[in-house]
Amino acid sequence: MDYLKLLNDSQRQAVEQTDGPVMIIAGAGSGKTRVLTYRIAHLINKGVDPFNILALTFTNKAAKEMRQRIEKVAGPEAKNIWMGTFHSVFARILRSEAPKIGYPSSFTIYDTDDSKTLIRNIVKEMDLDDKLYKPGMVLGRISAAKNKLISWQQYKQDPTIQADDEAALRPKIGKIYETYQNRCFKAGAMDFDDLLFNTNVLFRDHVDALNKYQHIFKYVMVDEYQDTNYSQYLITRKLAAKDRNICVVGDDAQSIYAFRGADIQNILNFERDYPELQVFKLEQNYRSTKNIVQAANSVIKNNKAQLRKSVFTDNEEGPLIEVIKANSDNEEGKLVANAIFEEKMNNHLSYEDFAILYRTNAQSRAMEEALRRMNIKYRIVGGLSFYQRKEIKDLISYLRLTVNHNDEQALRRVINYPKRGIGDTTVEKIIVTADETNHTIWEVVCNAKSFLTGRVASPIEDFATKIKSFTVLAETNDAFEAAKHIAKQSGIIEDLYADKSIEGVARYENIQELLNGIKEYVDDPEKEDKSLGAFLQDIALITDVDTKKEDAGEYVTLMTIHSAKGLEFRNVFIVGMEENLFPSQMMLNSRADLEEERRLFYVAITRAEKRLTLSYATSRYQWGNLRACEKSRFIDEIEPAFLNFQYSDGQSAFDKVLKKKSPLVAPAPKKVSAANYVPPADFVPSDTSNLQAGMRVEHPKFGFGVVAKMDTQGNSTKAIIDFEEAGEKTLLLSFAKLRIHE
Repeated sequence: MDYLKLLNDSQRQAVEQTDGPVMIIAGAGSGKTRVLTYRIAHLINKGVDPFNILALTFTNKAAKEMRQRIEKVAGPEAKNIWMGTFHSVFARILRSEAPKIGYPSSFTIYDTDDSKTLIRNIVKEMDLDDKLYKPGMVLGRISAAKNKLISWQQYKQDPTIQADDEAALRPKIGKIYETYQNRCFKAGAMDFDDLLFNTNVLFRDHVDALNKYQHIFKYVMVDEYQDTNYSQYLITRKLAAKDRNICVVGDDAQSIYAFRGADIQNILNFERDYPELQVFKLEQNYRSTKNIVQAANSVIKNNKAQLRKSVFTDNEEGPLIEVIKANSDNEEGKLVANAIFEEKMNNHLSYEDFAILYRTNAQSRAMEEALRRMNIKYRIVGGLSFYQRKEIKDLISYLRLTVNHNDEQALRRVINYPKRGIGDTTVEKIIVTADETNHTIWEVVCNAKSFLTGRVASPIEDFATKIKSFTVLAETNDAFEAAKHIAKQSGIIEDLYADKSIEGVARYENIQELLNGIKEYVDDPEKEDKSLGAFLQDIALITDVDTKKEDAGEYVTLMTIHSAKGLEFRNVFIVGMEENLFPSQMMLNSRADLEEERRLFYVAITRAEKRLTLSYATSRYQWGNLRACEKSRFIDEIEPAFLNFQYSDGQSAFDKVLKKKSPLVAPAPKKVSAANYVPPADFVPSDTSNLQAGMRVEHPKFGFGVVAKMDTQGNSTKAIIDFEEAGEKTLLLSFAKLRIHE
């Protein structure tokens, strides 16, 4: 296969320049993956040993697809490339080198839920206000520090950081960080950020380890380099320091993950580290029409911090970009749903050809309702991951504890599930005892009768015996046989099988699906290590993108713009194009923030292949109040020649509210039925004891509305609610099923 003939001049130059530092600036839709794939294949064909090539990506899915494409060009040798996400590759290295930095090779990888649970426990133990020290906020602060390679010791000693925490009335975050890290270390566990932080520690403190991997990785390639943080930047710079054969691929115009710690300066200033750098620009877009490409260019040119390039396309001119102006978010949903239906029918398309993108997850509500009313199937990307479901985490915790007895979070989760008479108070006593006696939690559990009084010691030691038996079995069996045995003997399968409710059956089926997945893992010929520990590492590093399964049949895709990066659709609708929504109100405090929002819009535009539609509403409910909205500045940044404006008739909902308040204007007649409203599958009534006027609520029959007035007489409380579709209703709270939207 003469793959070089399949490349344009710029792509071919980037592929053939294999030695020395190289930066490939790849515009949207410019064939970046093809270039990266062929470049690696070209190295192998030139005689470079695949074991000496390190290729880092941001999703396992991208790594898998690239490896398969390389194999088609370079043959089965491509299996030997070190290719994967930063986290998966360096987790693999740490498995071998962990004892050098004091961790066991069988260390557990904590996911976000594990980390939040541990922080929640620490906050409780320290007797701190859990409203001030919310687990997500604290974890975000710790994560940001780790991404900048700030240890807990440095965190506590840095006067600027301490002043920031004092000003935020959270002076104890440093102490929480210290306790969190010590507990993770004692539990033989690392969180996602630790995988990179500890790799830096390994390379900093153990020159022999750094030299070893510098000699192994003679060629280093990094995809999506604009999304790297300081920790990732430092690792790749150290690994490439010996041979300086580093190639980074990216597009500064698509750097949209600053909130995760990504630093756009890594790509903007790459030449400072490598003065001999050779730069190749991939500027031909193969994905989108001329109108879409030129519209995107007209937006991104407003950013000052960028590497200049001129993206162009030889594709057709295509239709103009439609701009829909709606009177409310509900009307916006209806107009978008109608447009999708008409476009599908007129051009004989599939619903899979359509995507609706929005700035925040909350915006999906109006879109979902409108699509359901028209019986248009859809799926939301970014829902609850399979591996985050309770029953899955329960069984995974048993598996984790089997491999690593010191895993505190796994032990806490399953020591009393299924119930065996070991309550929360006893578990806290075990934790405190372990701390006070300088033993591990597992040592206390195994010798409970020596440390604890009362009858509870016996079931605790029985639990330890059960886990030990699982460990013995796992050492001589593959992951599937071990997991199947543990699922049965732990009592999880029996417990779930006994629940015949719809939810119970679904949970039981999810366990079966997990076991199916483990069997698939074991049967995969490319997986050399079939052990339970290897499987656990594999799933711990799975990202949301990797777990997406294609639904049966066709559907419209709904997702945030951040989730859409790297994807493409024939028809794209970008909704909620309003000031303070997109750009977000929180991103208007600095030029850097605003430019990140503009890059996010650029990413959204360039997802579209044939047709792009932008929509905005002139009024929208926010926190239970109806607010007037104005068109996003980003629409005005697109040259008018590429736009076609559509305006809906009638008054905005905001205008109607203003008129309703005026005694000179007769109120518009209300609709008396909302028979078409279909509540979402996850509808659960809220506690309405604190319901107040002005709150926005959802009713399973009447849909959405705003509480106009509360009326309490004796022991009964009524709510007068102004529903958007059904008009004004008076509901008795003791019987009304209302979900509060705050």
